[in-house]
Amino acid sequence: MPLEIVRRPAQDAGHLTSVEHPLLRQILANRGVQDNQQLDLSAQQLVHFDRLRGIDVAVELLADAIARQQHIIVIGDFDADGATSVALVMLALTQMGSKKHSYLVPNRFDFGYGLSPEIVDVAAQQGANLIMTVDNGIACHAGVERARQQGIDVIVTDHHLPGDSVPDAAAIVNPNQPGCEFPSKALAGVGVAFYVMLALRHALKGRDWFSQNSIAVPNLADLLDIVALGTVADVVPLDHNNRVLVYQGLQRIRSGRCRPGIRAMLEVARKSLARIQSSDLGFVLGPRLNAAGRLDDMSLGIECLLSPNEGVAREMAVQLDSLNRERREIESSMQAQAIEQLEQLVLDESDLPYGMVLYQPDFHQGVIGILAGRIKDRYHRPTIAFAHQDDMTLKGSARSVEGLHIRDVLDEIDRRQPGLMDKFGGHAMAAGLSLPVAHLEAFQTLFNRTVEQWMAGKPLHGQVLSDGELPALDMTLDFAQQLQALGPWGQQFPEPRFDGTFTLLEQRIVGQKHLKMLLKQPDGKLLDAIAFNVDLSRWPDPTRQQARMAYKLDINEFRGRISVQLLVEALEPA
Repeated sequence: MPLEIVRRPAQDAGHLTSVEHPLLRQILANRGVQDNQQLDLSAQQLVHFDRLRGIDVAVELLADAIARQQHIIVIGDFDADGATSVALVMLALTQMGSKKHSYLVPNRFDFGYGLSPEIVDVAAQQGANLIMTVDNGIACHAGVERARQQGIDVIVTDHHLPGDSVPDAAAIVNPNQPGCEFPSKALAGVGVAFYVMLALRHALKGRDWFSQNSIAVPNLADLLDIVALGTVADVVPLDHNNRVLVYQGLQRIRSGRCRPGIRAMLEVARKSLARIQSSDLGFVLGPRLNAAGRLDDMSLGIECLLSPNEGVAREMAVQLDSLNRERREIESSMQAQAIEQLEQLVLDESDLPYGMVLYQPDFHQGVIGILAGRIKDRYHRPTIAFAHQDDMTLKGSARSVEGLHIRDVLDEIDRRQPGLMDKFGGHAMAAGLSLPVAHLEAFQTLFNRTVEQWMAGKPLHGQVLSDGELPALDMTLDFAQQLQALGPWGQQFPEPRFDGTFTLLEQRIVGQKHLKMLLKQPDGKLLDAIAFNVDLSRWPDPTRQQARMAYKLDINEFRGRISVQLLVEALEPA
């Protein structure tokens, strides 16, 4: 579906006196930056850990377990946020002097998500004295109860939205739990885990633990490369606190002070450490980590992050790259099936359902989240893709559009028809659920009806928000570098986009579905541009001499030559 180009309303930029360029000031103001302090991304700007509810109880339990040499088992999730959270806690506990800690990540095909009773039983068999969840647990009432029955305390660290009640855990650290006054509600799971480790170090210093045991006080800032990766890969909003975390992590990666596994994944992907941007964390590293959890065992991704050995880390990075290629092939096949299914159901875009529900018996449950996202982007409709969890149960992954809170939609469906779903949870833009196979048709009907009510008055087409027209004199390498320096960019702090009309001098397809263009500006200056994954039925079009486009000003490096190019996100004949 075509994307409508909409210009952002200009916000007051009068207080940003430290930024000289008026357009840069306007871009920042349009993203909610009100004063110079919000541009300070030093580590000292991080919100203090003591504002997280429950963190004092959590660190006392951890400190006691370390002092008593008890077995701490960390239980994570099988996505990039979960993998980075596990790796961070494992590394930090080692640096703190813990003698006995390990991790478990439930295989999505055997255990499903989170702290299930079954994964608690495995932890008990392995001799767990204390369980710490990372990036999960806030909805795992049954798992926490099973641990209590076996005499195992549970510390829940999570960032997902809680339901009507929270588990009866020994401690819960989650900025989104009721009564928590931590101002950054957007922390990823790895961010919460990092804060818990900061507080644990503080508690152990208060006990004089490090000096008594001749342990160097760990510099936890060395783990910020992992925090940055998990934060961006989980697509949480980059509020000021998260921007500090990501910025500090990127600085470490660019200077080469990062985990061998991160360096190896970037090298395999042929990315320069010195030039890495936040988008590379989300589109290069994140998918490779996620591929392990989607198709195989997330332990491969975790071990790649944990490995201190460059050679071993590179071997695992190559395996992750191979899994990611396989994931792309599976996803491409599923996407083609889904589009064919939709085209059989509808005559034109006006007949599309408000809420899209996709299911094929051979859909791979590890890839349904990506499929839902791709279809959502194509049709601008909230989308849920289902796959078989077992013979009786379907597992669904949901992706939403701006302005529709998908978890709240599922909550309303649950209130309207209790028992239709077995369970659900998630965020505004992404959620997961499971339901009996026999309930699929009824769910599809109710989902579409509920979304129709929620989407009333909202646009049913995609929009690209533009910061306006970029003057020709600013289409330079220097200005592109200034834009990069204002990052990190990401969710709810988007990279600047501009729009304009250009003369098309050349159009050709590269890489099967990408449109490479040579443009001429009104002042006669020539520019390279590329649009990825274009509609091949519309482009290239030699009859079109001009086009209006929304684009990012990108720095392209090819064979040692650095130049400016436009990354085109919306393209329409002028």
